[in-house]
Amino acid sequence: MNDQNQLTVTVNGKTYHLPEIPGEMLSDLLRYRLKLTGTKVACGEAECGACTVILNGEPVLSCSFPAAKANGANILTIEGLSEIHSTPAPDGGQIPLHPLQQSFIEYGAVQCGFCIPGQIMTSYALLQHNPQPSEEEIKYALKDTLCRCAGYPTIINAIKAAAKTLQTGQPIPPPSVEPSSHAGQFVGTVQSRPDAIAKVTGKAVYTDDIIFENMLHARVKRAGIPSGILRKLDVEKARRLPGVAAVLTAEDIPGEHYHGLVIPDWPILVGVGEQIRTVGDALAIVAAETRQIATQALELIEAEIEPLPVIDNPVKAIQEDALRIHKNGNLLKHIKVRKGDVEEGFAQADVILEHTYHTPMHDHAFMEPECSIARLTPEGRMEIYVGSQIPYSDRNQVARALGVPEDQVRIIGQLIGGGFGGKEDIAGQIHAALLAKATGRPVKLLFDRQESLIVHPKRHATQIRVKVGAKRDGRLTAVETELFGDTGAYASLGEKVLTRATTHSSGPYEVPHVKADCYAMYTNNPPAGAFRGFGVMQSAFAIESMMDTLAETLNIHPVELRKKNALRVGSVTNTGQVLRESVGLMECIERVEAEMNRLSGGDPFTPKRVEGAPHLVRAWGFAVGYKNTGLGGGAPDKAGAEVELRRDGTFQVRSSSAELGQGLPTVLQVIAAEELNQHPRQIDVLLMDTDLTPDGGPTTASRQTFVTGNAVRHAARALRQLLTSELAERYDVPPQEIRFIEGLAQVNGKQVSLSHLAEQMIESGRQPLASYTYWAPATRPLGQGGDMHFAFSFAAQAAEVEVNTRTGEVKVLRLIIANDVGTAINPLGLRGQIEGGAIMGIGHALTENFIVEQGRVITDRLARYRMPSITLTPEIIPIVVEHPVSEGPFGAKGVGEIVLIPTIPAITNAVYHAVGVRFDHIPIDQEKILLALKEKTASV
Repeated sequence: MNDQNQLTVTVNGKTYHLPEIPGEMLSDLLRYRLKLTGTKVACGEAECGACTVILNGEPVLSCSFPAAKANGANILTIEGLSEIHSTPAPDGGQIPLHPLQQSFIEYGAVQCGFCIPGQIMTSYALLQHNPQPSEEEIKYALKDTLCRCAGYPTIINAIKAAAKTLQTGQPIPPPSVEPSSHAGQFVGTVQSRPDAIAKVTGKAVYTDDIIFENMLHARVKRAGIPSGILRKLDVEKARRLPGVAAVLTAEDIPGEHYHGLVIPDWPILVGVGEQIRTVGDALAIVAAETRQIATQALELIEAEIEPLPVIDNPVKAIQEDALRIHKNGNLLKHIKVRKGDVEEGFAQADVILEHTYHTPMHDHAFMEPECSIARLTPEGRMEIYVGSQIPYSDRNQVARALGVPEDQVRIIGQLIGGGFGGKEDIAGQIHAALLAKATGRPVKLLFDRQESLIVHPKRHATQIRVKVGAKRDGRLTAVETELFGDTGAYASLGEKVLTRATTHSSGPYEVPHVKADCYAMYTNNPPAGAFRGFGVMQSAFAIESMMDTLAETLNIHPVELRKKNALRVGSVTNTGQVLRESVGLMECIERVEAEMNRLSGGDPFTPKRVEGAPHLVRAWGFAVGYKNTGLGGGAPDKAGAEVELRRDGTFQVRSSSAELGQGLPTVLQVIAAEELNQHPRQIDVLLMDTDLTPDGGPTTASRQTFVTGNAVRHAARALRQLLTSELAERYDVPPQEIRFIEGLAQVNGKQVSLSHLAEQMIESGRQPLASYTYWAPATRPLGQGGDMHFAFSFAAQAAEVEVNTRTGEVKVLRLIIANDVGTAINPLGLRGQIEGGAIMGIGHALTENFIVEQGRVITDRLARYRMPSITLTPEIIPIVVEHPVSEGPFGAKGVGEIVLIPTIPAITNAVYHAVGVRFDHIPIDQEKILLALKEKTASV
């Protein structure tokens, strides 16, 4: 091979001479040829920055940088960063990590971790050129490096801390995070993530980082139209293409032809003569020697589709003459809430207001695209490597499609690069398994970003009519809501999501008379399913907008109106549940109000023009919210866990519960540490393997800390009792005299190593292991009264915005966020959840809109979905409110969703207070604001 066909690159100090591959991007060279998988590909569009590496001293986006252009270059990736500079330790030693890597760990900037290599490498380039950057300079440098977990404030602080260490040679200055007011020895204290080192060094393994020998690559032929009948499907040309190993259609499925989390209505593959319901419907699947050949094969598949009318919104879907999308019609569920007599309530009202609000589809935009790898074991079992939020559900659905018992399928969960509810449904798991079974070879099915955007379920778009009645003093007498929810082509979790939207649609208020009706409708849009907030985000926007309008109508302070009606201990919710404990809403309101008044000079809702720039107007907005913890509604809610003492004296916690970046391993680790009286570093956590871990249930509904946390607490307690009993018997001492300290047991003045104890027990045939299945408190179905949920989290938020009346641009300057979390198990992880939820809320309020027209996806590139970057980061003032719930582990309840729910209406209410324009649709981007301001001016 001549020199023109050779590449020479030096990567992390090592020189490689490689053959040139036409069209290869630098990211592929690094990941697949050099096996440096720390560099991630999230978009393939040069849009998100996850793939950033340093080339000749400058940051480049390796997913769009031709490998041929790197010839002769010196390249630094995340794997090589720690070799450049170590970090001083407080004890005078050295930590073998670059200060940026160490500060990202200590500050909690690492969540799912998928974007972290890009964040760190971009930050490294910044500090090379600007050793002491300001916050604005950091934001500018990282403006194109996206993080959907969105702990942007923590990332900024971590960069500042690393810069200081690089300048001074001193250890990383510690972050300012308060421990829980209910802290124990470990619970409630600041703890770093156990997986953080792997994530900041590029050693963390996500599904696409795995390569098996002789592995095939899969692609899926999609319908491409939203509604029709598949009349003909010809795959013979694709099968004959050299390099193609298999092409499968619906007639090749050996088992059940439909999948679904609740209702199996989603076709694995649409067969000839069957109905196409959305653009992402799968018609055929291909496995080939390379991804490129598989893609070529898709183009050779010929499909004839008879078009049908498109039902593109839920109001149209409910009409009698609408096309029936499913054989039972277009109504998935009519959800009803009734309390008191709403007509009587309106008769008692002095003021009645009514308005309709709209929320759009949103995409989860997790950084890691969906990826599944399937392979047959020598024994004939099917193994699926995947990042899934519900591993045991995956196992069930794959087994049913293959027509085999569940024990013939193993789901081996991998690190998940973000989920937010978007990785609960089946994506590529079944398709990969079918191809692996057909070929006898491992098969990887990786979605590109376009496929991810088209296929996976979205947030439900809604139309919500709100009617409220109130006395002149502000006391609510009645609330009536009518919701139309777009669940798309398939059920997914639509019934569950829209039930939460309905039951929460009158807000966190005690209202004597409530009537709510929700029509969850099938349409030809992409399916809608679980998404952080789980329906409550939509209804909170509507009711909290209406509460502000009501306050203005009654000339009552917006905060006072909410105080007057807020749920408290003893209140009865709109579903008839009496709240007996852990209702911190009033404290959240009062603490946010106090801070807002302090920052605004006591006049937060009066617009103020910026001195010297009168076209810039500032004001505050306020909103509250609540969200259930756990599945509720009568659903059995349980989780299993095991805790084992191993031969080396360390412990392992095991549960199938999924880690998406929310920090579950840390939570389970510190809960076990507290019960066992062992330092968290003595405990590791194994998750998401259906062979090795008990079923922890779905990672949804803010349930894992409560339900799996309780399972781990009880299992750890049982193991400690088992160990105590063993020692008491062996050494003939009363159990109460035995104490456990790090790695040791103290018995009658002696110290027994836990490794020795484990060896003794194993040799005598006793396993030093305890398992526990925790059942959450029973709940009752909607409509039966009683406890529909076993706990609620509460929140209040205030947002200060600045509106540019010339351009319509809105900046969120400050957010004050109070959350009643029960007990903060890990305050560092809690901070990340608060920041991430707030940034996502800013995006939902101002920029994010997943656009679908006549069932066709317009937002089919990440560049077309305006998720917030670090430049939108405001000052975030977190307030942790702790009203422990008696059944929760150490008093904890859910937090992952409540952090988002009040953000959107707090911002939209602030915009109204600033410029007098109220919006009933989100997002309220600057074009809409400018148009509304012009219309307002013209009408004066």
